[in-house]
Amino acid sequence: MRRPVRAALAAATGALLAAAAVPASAAETTAAGPAAVEWSARHGTATAAGERWTESTGTGFFRVLVLDGELINTGGECYSVWTRFVYDLAPAPARKQAEICGPGTTGVEVRQSYLPTTTGSLAVCRGTTGTADCGAWQSITWWPVSRD
Repeated sequence: MRRPVRAALAAATGALLAAAAVPASAAETTAAGPAAVEWSARHGTATAAGERWTESTGTGFFRVLVLDGELINTGGECYSVWTRFVYDLAPAPARKQAEICGPGTTGVEVRQSYLPTTTGSLAVCRGTTGTADCGAWQSITWWPVSRD
């Protein structure tokens, strides 16, 4: 009785991993240009936007998720960009990636380990010390990577 259950579980796991295939790296190109996806989030007077892609680590299906962009603030308050990731249903704490106080622009650069079962999101939050006052959390791990 256990053998059919194991076989069915193995088949389902293989199908899930195939369906969650990891996208091409930024070095590869499509007909529309580099394999990258735009991302953006906003809150109050701040907007964060850029592109994201994955890169190979050279070890199997392990990859690195890369986000490159800017945080722009047009007001006088402080804002920050935060990410949070879930690995195989295990949530990691939110991490601050960039901050700005007053008007201006600062870079947002994130490099995060990434597996097919990783999900992640990003938000712009008021202040620089936590995620109590944030705009909507935006997915940064939906695929496939393509430019429309």
